[in-house]
Amino acid sequence: MFGIGMPELIIILVIILIIFGAGKLPEIGSGVGKAIRNFKGATKEDETPKEPEKIEEKKDA
Repeated sequence: MFGIGMPELIIILVIILIIFGAGKLPEIGSGVGKAIRNFKGATKEDETPKEPEKIEEKKDA
């Protein structure tokens, strides 16, 4: 995962805990989760090619 090991992740989490405090962590986590979800949704919509609508011509027979 980006070349980051377990000790580095623990250090990063401790620093985040010190900076923001325990009360703000759930808010930060939910904000990051919503951002990732929105990003995935936006990229998924752009990847699907849209087919042009077919125009049916009426033929008089």
